[in-house]
Amino acid sequence: MAERVTRGSGLLEGFLARRRAAMALRLLDGAPRSGGILDVGCGRHPSFLLRSGFAERFGVDQLVPPHGLEIDGARLLHHAITPAARLPFEDHRFHAVTMLAVFEHIAPAALPPLLADTRRVLRHDGLLVITTPASWTDPILRTLARLRLVSGEEIHEHQDAYDHGRIRDHLLQAGFPDDALRFGSFELGMNLWATARP
Repeated sequence: MAERVTRGSGLLEGFLARRRAAMALRLLDGAPRSGGILDVGCGRHPSFLLRSGFAERFGVDQLVPPHGLEIDGARLLHHAITPAARLPFEDHRFHAVTMLAVFEHIAPAALPPLLADTRRVLRHDGLLVITTPASWTDPILRTLARLRLVSGEEIHEHQDAYDHGRIRDHLLQAGFPDDALRFGSFELGMNLWATARP
């Protein structure tokens, strides 16, 4: 049976999750694996965390049971992202924080405080890695969902769509310095990536 990497179902979900993970691992190439990583929106099965190679691996998601989970050394905590919710970690805890295909699922009012809190839990030399579908792909994704190639449940829960300019604005508002931001795309421009340092 195929590994369930998202809610709902879609023939391409596993492939797309592996592509996102591969891009994130490339962007994290210089991060010290002896440190800790936090994956925001990790889901119930932390496939990316398990491949990341970090000594300490944490994930947060509202889909994790209230008592939490531990899977092959990765600790998953229940956490719902709201404007008032803070990540349950101390300041400067992580060498890396990732948000892979999560940005678009967050309510617009909750995104600025989440990014500011992400900056809080990053070490001064840490790295935030974000991936999100390009804003122009929304009609394509909805068509793929109707064809059951991607999860309709996931696509219909998108809260907003982003381009690099809007991602930059949110990161600057959260306090990340402009000269510490990098942007790019993958999968023929259909997915965007961004990195930020505190």
